[in-house]
Amino acid sequence: MATTQIETVSTGADKAKLAAASVLVVAALAGFYLLGAQGPLVQWVVLILGLAVAVAVFFTSETGKELAAFGRDAWREVKKVVWPSRKESIQITAYVFGFVLVMALFLWLTDKTLEWFFYDLILGWKK
Repeated sequence: MATTQIETVSTGADKAKLAAASVLVVAALAGFYLLGAQGPLVQWVVLILGLAVAVAVFFTSETGKELAAFGRDAWREVKKVVWPSRKESIQITAYVFGFVLVMALFLWLTDKTLEWFFYDLILGWKK
């Protein structure tokens, strides 16, 4: 399915919503720290409610709506993925471990061969 790219122009109201969401986040954080004398329950309630309202305001803006649409599209694509069965996963994991073991052995043998060649044959440094 071909999708066309649409550019939206931010309106003043949209910018105001984003600014309001930012101010609400700052206010929630400030409220959390300024209400320390009221106890942790009040602090956390103010923080969570402030952030929830900020998120709600953000998702009413055009940017928030685009983010929500992107999330829905991404979730739809994840649903299309054909996940491997348990047997296939175990087989592929065994192949990877086997390959790593073979490569480790190869690199160790290469290292020891080069060590023998350079230090023992060329330089004559016997260990």
